[in-house]
Amino acid sequence: MTTTDQKPAFNLNMHTHRLLHDEPFFAALSRRIDKRACTSVPTAGVRVTDEGRFEMVYNPDFLSRMVEECGEVKENRDNPYRWVRGILMHEFYHLIYGHVTTRLPEEGMSKIWNFATDLAINTHIPDELPPLALVPGRAQFAEFPPGLSAEAYLKLLKDQQDEEDDKSDEGDNGGSSDDSDDSDGGGSGQPGDSEGSSPGSDAQTLDDHSGWGEGQGTTDNIAQERMKDMIKKAAEEAGKKGWGSVSSDMRQTIMDSITTKVDWKKVLRSFVKASQKAARRSTVKRINRRFPYIHAGKRADRVARVAISIDQSGSVSTSMLKAFFSELEQLAKYAEFVVVPFDTEVNEDLVYTWKKGEKKKWERVMCGGTCFNAPTEYVNSQKLDGHIVLTDMCASKPIPSKCRRMWMTDSYGATQPYFKTSEKVLEITTGD
Repeated sequence: MTTTDQKPAFNLNMHTHRLLHDEPFFAALSRRIDKRACTSVPTAGVRVTDEGRFEMVYNPDFLSRMVEECGEVKENRDNPYRWVRGILMHEFYHLIYGHVTTRLPEEGMSKIWNFATDLAINTHIPDELPPLALVPGRAQFAEFPPGLSAEAYLKLLKDQQDEEDDKSDEGDNGGSSDDSDDSDGGGSGQPGDSEGSSPGSDAQTLDDHSGWGEGQGTTDNIAQERMKDMIKKAAEEAGKKGWGSVSSDMRQTIMDSITTKVDWKKVLRSFVKASQKAARRSTVKRINRRFPYIHAGKRADRVARVAISIDQSGSVSTSMLKAFFSELEQLAKYAEFVVVPFDTEVNEDLVYTWKKGEKKKWERVMCGGTCFNAPTEYVNSQKLDGHIVLTDMCASKPIPSKCRRMWMTDSYGATQPYFKTSEKVLEITTGD
């Protein structure tokens, strides 16, 4: 073979650069992960180094073959790099899910745990992967539903394995004993170790999972903190450039992984109680107990009045509203709540005072964009002691509020708000 006939060396950088156009989130994550060609690895894989860094190792011959085979498929001829892109996303999902560090079942690593993690990932990118990939609803796993966690797939695989073992035992009882020497198949008895009794016995994982969970505790902790920071920075870039193929459910999962959970109910209670204190006013008719006849006393109104501005752009879900007003039921003794629906304006005819025990049908009463100035201007024109805004935070920063203001939103709005503010921004969790 002449020099001109030699196949060019596989260039992984070309493929990672391609992510910039279609997958901004994964492109941002890729830049923060070390990559190393390694012919001793049969396919590709991710792991934690001794320094607590994340590394992707890959066999260039394997990825080069994926490009060739992908291009031979009719629907992929215009995009022969599709499978390599899918493999890259697959590896990065392992890191996002924490499969590489401490997320292991009690029995540790096993073949079916490898299967389970791949099934959990590939359910999100089924059309980006080569036929050898394990995908729920396909081939040996045709009866497995999509969208489950690795732990859920592990249970399904174990149940499937138990059924196959029971059938095997029935066959042994009714058959000849001549083949008894071969019945063990050399297996160790561990889940998934025996090819003959394991679910999908002819299936293979797409990538290499060796080295998972072998890091020292300190190293894994360092790696997890680094991964959290990497995901946070990648999510920030995705918020500006787009998330590509990442579904809304997966986006929520990603944001949850980097969000420190705060008990929003406790914070809401503290805010309402503080608003009640703000409703107290000076009066000479009441004696100041600490400084009698020197300073005026304080008189508390019966309850505070707190505005609840609800974004009508479709960003506030019914489940969020129900969870929020259910909590307000418990706080009604401290305040009455003035509900202010808004989009780009406030229709005063739709404003109402909500009190404990009143039933409301949670539905949109306005339709339009979002402008936070509209409810702020309305609240500023009223005598109110606090202001809570329910929204996705996707609009320009509003004018200052004359009373204390707090923002309540979903996970994405709490971590990726459209504007920066020193005011409290709180995520409402509904348990859905």
